[in-house]
Amino acid sequence: MREATSREFRPSVRIGKAGLSETVLNEIRQQLQSRELVKIKVNKGLFEREQRKDVWAYIGEQTGSTVVLQRGNIGVLWRR
Repeated sequence: MREATSREFRPSVRIGKAGLSETVLNEIRQQLQSRELVKIKVNKGLFEREQRKDVWAYIGEQTGSTVVLQRGNIGVLWRR
């Protein structure tokens, strides 16, 4: 958890204006295979505030990981 909240831990995946595509999900899956934590940043305005929790849950479900941190447009996924 300490690493997930660290400012030095930079996002390695960015979800841009194209949105959440299968390509992005595959990139997250690949990164989770080589490391335990992946930090994701979503462009502002892409999802409404009310949607964010559902979006993070969907990403976790699709990648077989657990959302350990969700703060605004930033989320950290963990898979053992």
